[in-house]
Amino acid sequence: MQAMVLRTVGSPLQAEDWPIPTPQAGQLLIRVHTCGVCRTDLHVLDGELTDAKLPLIPGHQIVGTVVGQGPGVRGTLPLGTRVGVPWLGHTCNHCRYCQSGRENLCDQAQFTGYQLDGGYAEYTVADERFCFPIPANYADLQAAPLLCAGLIGYRSLRLAGAAERLGLYGFGAAAHIVIQVARYQGQRVFAFTRSGDTQGQQFARQLGAEWAGSATDPAPEPLDAAIIFAPVGALVPLALQAVAKGGVVVCAGIHMSDIPSFSYDRLWGERVLRSVANLTRQDGEEFLALAPRVPIQTQIQAFPLVQANEALMALRQGQIQGAAVLVIPSEGGGTQVSSGNHHGLGAR
Repeated sequence: MQAMVLRTVGSPLQAEDWPIPTPQAGQLLIRVHTCGVCRTDLHVLDGELTDAKLPLIPGHQIVGTVVGQGPGVRGTLPLGTRVGVPWLGHTCNHCRYCQSGRENLCDQAQFTGYQLDGGYAEYTVADERFCFPIPANYADLQAAPLLCAGLIGYRSLRLAGAAERLGLYGFGAAAHIVIQVARYQGQRVFAFTRSGDTQGQQFARQLGAEWAGSATDPAPEPLDAAIIFAPVGALVPLALQAVAKGGVVVCAGIHMSDIPSFSYDRLWGERVLRSVANLTRQDGEEFLALAPRVPIQTQIQAFPLVQANEALMALRQGQIQGAAVLVIPSEGGGTQVSSGNHHGLGAR
């Protein structure tokens, strides 16, 4: 099978021919159709996440079809089922975190596209217990960003509480999904982008933000909560300053640059600063049931699998409006994909 492989941290991915993996006990063999490109992939490639398996096939927003089963599968996702594979790929199921509904914090957890080979390939294997059926009204392209940008965004939004006035810092793949859920819930949204990103600010307004400006600009009014999606530690003091007393600031990324020191008065007044770590299967079930009701519409820019490095570079440089998604060639011939924007849910 064709795969894009990370051999050395800090180096581009290499196109290689790998054997189709054999599903082990409890695993599904999945023919990959699409795989979202995530900022977490950049953190893995850059060595900012330090526990990557090498060589590694990245990718953890996988949409594909079940084409094989290992021994002992439960059969809840039979052959031919279209499934999604998220970041969380395995937990121990018996530690204090797993036993208390916090499997996202499991010390023995393994993650797709990090310790487990992911979806930048024609095939992958995944633990049946950590795969989700994809809602039928989402095309493969539009479904991929739901599996990380959507899931992490949803968990972040839930942990931000019932905020009437919500600030989103960084308006990329996750924020363009979260804003749709927030507006569906009747929340007012204020979008903060990198300085000079007028296109991103316009995009936020189109999706329902009542104000959009630079992350260094003061909020037009006090916020009840803020979610920081950009991996920039300097945004933390700014977000704390922007929220009212009792407000919550959620750091949604898996990696962030150092947070600069700030005076205690920015935290005082029972403001809360917290992080979001990974996701749980319950998050996935709840969010994928909610998505068609909103309905969430993802905007994506598609790239062929062999252009994974170009997609990652475009993401790094802030050139993606919405989410980047790799399209995997079909068997017997390459799928022709032109890079470009695709909107909406779409038919399969």
